[in-house]
Amino acid sequence: MAQFADNLINQITATRSISAVHSVFKTFIKEGHENVFTAMLSNGQDPVVYLSQDVANHTLGLLFLLSSRIHAHNTAPLPPWQVVSQFCAQFSPEQARLVPERVTKLAKGIQRYAQQSGNPALAVTPLQHLIQRYPPDLSYLTTIHSIFLMTCVTTRNFTPALPILAVPITNIDLSLSPDLTYQDNLIYHYTGGIALAALKKWSEAEEYFEICVTSPGNHPAALQFEALKKLRLVQIISKGEVGQLPKYTSSHLIRLFRNSVYAQFLKHYPQNQTALRELVAKEKAVFASEKNLGLINQAIARAPRWVLKKLTATYVTLHLSDIAKRVGIESEDEVRGMLLSMIESGELTAHISSSNTVTFTDPPPSFTKAEVDDVLRKAQDQARLMSLLDAEVGRSKEFLNKVSKGHDNWGPSGPGGIGMGMDEDVYQPASMGWADETMFS
Repeated sequence: MAQFADNLINQITATRSISAVHSVFKTFIKEGHENVFTAMLSNGQDPVVYLSQDVANHTLGLLFLLSSRIHAHNTAPLPPWQVVSQFCAQFSPEQARLVPERVTKLAKGIQRYAQQSGNPALAVTPLQHLIQRYPPDLSYLTTIHSIFLMTCVTTRNFTPALPILAVPITNIDLSLSPDLTYQDNLIYHYTGGIALAALKKWSEAEEYFEICVTSPGNHPAALQFEALKKLRLVQIISKGEVGQLPKYTSSHLIRLFRNSVYAQFLKHYPQNQTALRELVAKEKAVFASEKNLGLINQAIARAPRWVLKKLTATYVTLHLSDIAKRVGIESEDEVRGMLLSMIESGELTAHISSSNTVTFTDPPPSFTKAEVDDVLRKAQDQARLMSLLDAEVGRSKEFLNKVSKGHDNWGPSGPGGIGMGMDEDVYQPASMGWADETMFS
């Protein structure tokens, strides 16, 4: 076996032709010699360590060897973790794309390798490098996406996922991942929503859960139902109410949700906090088993804030004691603390007097210097554009001929029906007066 391994390594290092290297590996597989990919060299040297001296040029060979060794199931030693990490950080994307099924195999193997080592989080960084380098850009969905996000979520390493999640999926190219499935898309967006919700990035989490819920399929998947539960909880935490689902959402999913304990929870939210707590006490096992108890508790904790927000639409002034009764908090000091917190975060604008009377006001319009400068710059650009248009129209032979022919009949009902109507509008000198009157009032 060692002689076969020597022969393989000699063939792939003797040429710079990627197609020739690819042909060598295909021949070994065709002849049933794939077990050579897990063998050591005759001098005892590990071939993956030898090839890792030049990862960029030997990407194709290393990809075959690493993906085989990492799945050898105790018939061969696992490759050194340092080589696996080095490969993911330095491989040639162009070579790797020649064997996309091997990229998927390597990604799954990295996840399994880290689990076997007793440190699943070890896989996060290599998988992150793999996903950042393999596709043309991060807008392409690959099989690595779901593996990476599953690893981040199960190990509670949410932050490394943010650069990946910041780029929406807008492209699918099956030549990058021929084994990509509908389930990969659901898992990626579902686990992405979980990671974002864990970091309290509510609007982004809502978007990811909604993509999972509304992804079209022949039949709604169980994962979509779980995503819908989390979507609704994220919405009431961040907004105090649920949003309208797109019309193309599965009606079966909507019916399932209406018959769930989560629909009962929403029915009482946020006003009836006693009923909410009673429901949670009764259904705590359900919420806990579905990994939603944390979101449920956050929603209950924020319920008084949403009740208070609704009060500001009805009342201009209220005493702290009245607010306490209406939001379901016994302590006036606790209500004061909540109010101050909401004022500080910009959730509402209010003033608390020395007599504990709260006066609600509309938030003042605020513009940063950068925003003002941007508006002024755009207005100036428009003014210059109008000046150029003015000059172009003035030089237009067709326009000048019209002026000379209709010199004595400028009115809209002059002879021949030639009026200035539209031309007058175009020919008006540019003015920036409107900006002050409408933008900054």
